Amino acid sequence: MPELPEVETVRRGLLPAMEGRLIERAEVNRPDLRWPLPANMAERLTGKRVLALRRRSKYILADLSSGETLLIHLGMSGRMLVSGITLGDFFYEHAAPEKHDHVVLHLEGGARVTFNDARRFGAMDLLPTLTAEQHPLLSEIGPEPMGNAFNETYLATKLHNRNTPIKAALLDQHLVAGLGNIYVCEVLYRARIAPNTRAGSIANAGSLVPIIREVLAEAIEAGGSSLKDYRRTDGELGYFQKAFAVYGREGQPCQTPSCTSTIARMVQSGRSSFYCPTCQI
Repeated sequence: MPELPEVETVRRGLLPAMEGRLIERAEVNRPDLRWPLPANMAERLTGKRVLALRRRSKYILADLSSGETLLIHLGMSGRMLVSGITLGDFFYEHAAPEKHDHVVLHLEGGARVTFNDARRFGAMDLLPTLTAEQHPLLSEIGPEPMGNAFNETYLATKLHNRNTPIKAALLDQHLVAGLGNIYVCEVLYRARIAPNTRAGSIANAGSLVPIIREVLAEAIEAGGSSLKDYRRTDGELGYFQKAFAVYGREGQPCQTPSCTSTIARMVQSGRSSFYCPTCQI
């Protein structure tokens, strides 16, 4: 599942193709993805201008001139592909239609944005912009980790006396938005905290905030991590996985200078946690 850096990378890739542009024609090629698509979706998108393109947690939100917002979730295999526009030094030609091109937006200026999702675990919805934050998928999400509301005092207070493992606590979307398994593993390695440590027992838990921001910023700069199905809007891979210190490195040497241990793996709530048993205590 794409995490915050992957979704933010996609949002940034969509900006030049979508923000400020008119949707001249929308194609909706099936009635549902993970859930049914909104009624008359093509008609409600066609002729509308994209006023702003933003992100909330792992969701992309396109605010439209109609007063509605298009909500997009990539799911496990969803891809937003941009064509007919110059991105950086390259012009991307329109590709031939593919079987799993479920929603296609033709924008003014010749740009095209295609939502392709082989497994159909992604989702789209149209909701009133003024009440978007009250949508069931958004209403209970915690603060953005890069925002002012997520600060050292907030995190220390939320983790105080919490008995769950710190790994599970940081994955809780009610606590903080957008963090997933990969980046929490990397954060805890940098913080030198074992993933099964009781959250409420961590002294100065607020010190995790700058580490979380640092890891996310580096991942966004690298274009995210390309595990399994994730791709950027130009179809290329992200590169942060080349900088993983622990994730997916079971049995490989710890990268901490002078540490002779190898990276270990434990299973927590059905998910693999990677850590150094010497550095993370």
